[in-house]
Amino acid sequence: MKLPSQEEFEAPSLSETVPAGHLDSGLGTGPSPDGLSDTGSRELGVSKDPLLFIQLNELLGWPEALEWRETSRWVLFEEKLEVGAGRWSTPHVPTLALPSLYKLRSLLAEGHVLLDCPAQSLLELVEQVTGVELLSPELRGQLQALLMQRPQHHIQSTGIRPCWGSALAREASHDEECPLKEQHQNPLRQKLPPEAEAGVVLAGELGSLAQPLGAFVRLQDPVVLGLLTEVPIPSRFFCLLLGPPMQGRGYHEMGRAASVLLSDPQFQWSARRARSHHDLLAALEAFLEEVTVLPPGRWDPTARIPPPKCLPSQQKRSLSQMREVKDTSVPRGAPAEGRNGHGSHAANPELQRTGRLFGGLIQDVRRKASWYPSDFLDALHLQCFSAVLYIYMATITNAITFGGLLGDATDGAQGVLESFLGTSVAGATFCLLAGQPLTILSSTGPVLIFERLLYSFSRDHSLDYLPFRLWVGIWVATFCLVLVATEASVLVRYFTRFTEEGFCALISLIFIYDAMDKMLNLAHAYPIQRPSPAIAGSTVYGCLCEFRDPEGNESQWTKTRSKDIGDILSMVRKVLGDFSSVLAILLGCGLDAFLGLATPKLLVPREFKPTLSGRGWLVSPFKANPWWLSLAAALPALLLSILIFMDQQITAVILNRAEYRLQKGAGFHLDLFCVAVLMLLTSALGLPWYVSATVISLAHMDSLRKESKACAPGEPPHFLGIREQRLTGLVVFILTGVSIFLAPVLKFIPMPVLYGIFLYMGVTALKSIQFTKRVQLLLMPVKHQPDLLLLRYVPLSRVHLFTAIQLACLGLLWIIKSTPAAIIFPLMLLGLVGVRKVLEWVFSPQELLWLDELMPEEERSIPEKGLEPEHSFSGSDNEDLDLMYHPRAPEINISVN
Repeated sequence: MKLPSQEEFEAPSLSETVPAGHLDSGLGTGPSPDGLSDTGSRELGVSKDPLLFIQLNELLGWPEALEWRETSRWVLFEEKLEVGAGRWSTPHVPTLALPSLYKLRSLLAEGHVLLDCPAQSLLELVEQVTGVELLSPELRGQLQALLMQRPQHHIQSTGIRPCWGSALAREASHDEECPLKEQHQNPLRQKLPPEAEAGVVLAGELGSLAQPLGAFVRLQDPVVLGLLTEVPIPSRFFCLLLGPPMQGRGYHEMGRAASVLLSDPQFQWSARRARSHHDLLAALEAFLEEVTVLPPGRWDPTARIPPPKCLPSQQKRSLSQMREVKDTSVPRGAPAEGRNGHGSHAANPELQRTGRLFGGLIQDVRRKASWYPSDFLDALHLQCFSAVLYIYMATITNAITFGGLLGDATDGAQGVLESFLGTSVAGATFCLLAGQPLTILSSTGPVLIFERLLYSFSRDHSLDYLPFRLWVGIWVATFCLVLVATEASVLVRYFTRFTEEGFCALISLIFIYDAMDKMLNLAHAYPIQRPSPAIAGSTVYGCLCEFRDPEGNESQWTKTRSKDIGDILSMVRKVLGDFSSVLAILLGCGLDAFLGLATPKLLVPREFKPTLSGRGWLVSPFKANPWWLSLAAALPALLLSILIFMDQQITAVILNRAEYRLQKGAGFHLDLFCVAVLMLLTSALGLPWYVSATVISLAHMDSLRKESKACAPGEPPHFLGIREQRLTGLVVFILTGVSIFLAPVLKFIPMPVLYGIFLYMGVTALKSIQFTKRVQLLLMPVKHQPDLLLLRYVPLSRVHLFTAIQLACLGLLWIIKSTPAAIIFPLMLLGLVGVRKVLEWVFSPQELLWLDELMPEEERSIPEKGLEPEHSFSGSDNEDLDLMYHPRAPEINISVN
């Protein structure tokens, strides 16, 4: 082996500093070419390369006392050892000096590369690495003794002080390779998955060497190298960078460069599969081609770049890497995914027309039947318990609110009791039989408007309301069954984001408006008393919190072990996060009881009987109404069928979007069939009509989201999907029915607390839709606007025009629902699809591709228009879509759209 000379090694110094390509990395785990992150893929059961923990040990103390000391480490981002503070730095994106990469490439090009080394211990590995021809036997022995020396690790032990490793321990026998107790108790070990592997980089100056010595080793089988790493996990890679003293921090920066290379997912993927020395150098060259250089005069090299909230997809880099390794290419004409990180609605198997009567319904039943047992077993989790409490409070709030409104609108023909009973029966039945049990059935604002209009028509024409309503329900059920038989649900492909956002914004505003209106009415009915301090005998409420230690003892906090404190705080944060909404409700109830406020409380019926006196539970189809009214009811039923179809299917499309990662599929036809049957049942019993409630259903999904547990330092939790099951909704609706008999307990819940839930859900849903983000751009000066990808490809004036059209449609919907013309409200919802079709004459396909979604006909013609290569997104985690609309990288949230 020929070692490079000192002159060859010292490349010309450059002043540029570069982010080491890690800004483009996903997880530091070497993802497979599909671009899925390792953490998420492990949770989803997909086989991936193990997570790689990289540790940099530097040789310090030359020439007096040589010792190895850990100075940096990488799991996903870099952590530097801050010696003065005695701690690890916050994780940050690593940056490198460009010359260090060139020096590393030069050293590896002439260095010792061992791929699939059979070593089974640190001693065997050291013997393999030092087996260089140019090393004298004496120098080889000194080098082996140096490499076997135990390094110092900064391990935060269970005590308060960190463990550095004692001098006596460092002088222990070289054969002692059993991990220390501190290594097993290292808190970092808990953040690494069981299958994690290690990569060790050793760098430093050694005066006894006349020429630089470089070695890169990939072990055939990962081996625990004793005390070499701070965590006792098997090591896969070993890199040695030693040489004579040089000016500057050459070996330190080269060690960091090698560590950053190993932490890069694409280089790691190539290094695991490299067959020769040339493959390794080709991977390094590919890394250098993607490095971004920052001018030294415009950036502070000492600044630490914080980790991004959302990591970019690695799919494009992975495909390029596969072409180099396998010498294959992906066909350019292959079908690409849609702009949203998933295929269009037409690609969903649930939305493929079979051409047979009830063909879609039969397919939905077959698809969901195989998941039915797991729909109950998957609910055995503490998170489901918190979801039940949260959604139960929201459901009874909705039942009481809409029950009261319905009672006012129908002069007592229906009331709170019917609302509770109908919610329980319809919701429980739907959760047991529907294709998407995460959906929450409830009374909705549009349906309530139609009920009010129907009662007004019956009263004005001296008709018996409940029998007339029964015939309307029969016709609606019939029309819905016809839609199921003809597979009309496939038309949801035309519900683009334009339609969904308009509908969701309307429902969210109804929630906010109703909650604010109720609370303002309560403020007038129950004015807040402000007692004056000057009035004798006035009571002033106050709170003084003071921690006392009468015995003068020191706080027990310092006596508690730091590891136990961390575990306790982590558990507390988890519980508070899962039960935050429930705790807020309990806190409101507790404050109300403690202060004795005169607030209106929850009213629950005490007797199980219809609100309208003199009627039974079954509604007779014929009473005082003429026979022809049963036929005339088909006209209002047609309008209501359009409303039911739009309300149900828009909510279904939103809940079943691919970015939510639902694994059990949707059931558009089966859901509509269940709604049709329930329409017939509730009409016969004189109960309110129910359909999917968008806001509550989204809150239900949000309470059941799954996130990765073991996160690397600096890595945000990864959204893994939704806990799909039937039990939470079923228990919620059973509890809603039982609530009729829980009046002694529920009567203590203040109504303002329940209205607060309404307001919270409405505001949360409204804030999460992309339409709201674009409305903010209308009110924001250009210099303060965030750098959205959307604004890079669409002129700002066109963005404002699209948003203004949406605002006009939303305002028109609000006006129509608030006037006597509300009878045509269903047609206006359907008109949103028509307006979206007209927008094709106003905006180009490229603009619509960024602002909304393309219609199915346009999606098929994308390749001919040349838009697919530049504007289609394929990231499995939907990062590009989020960055289009968010001023900062998004957190893990369930959005309305």
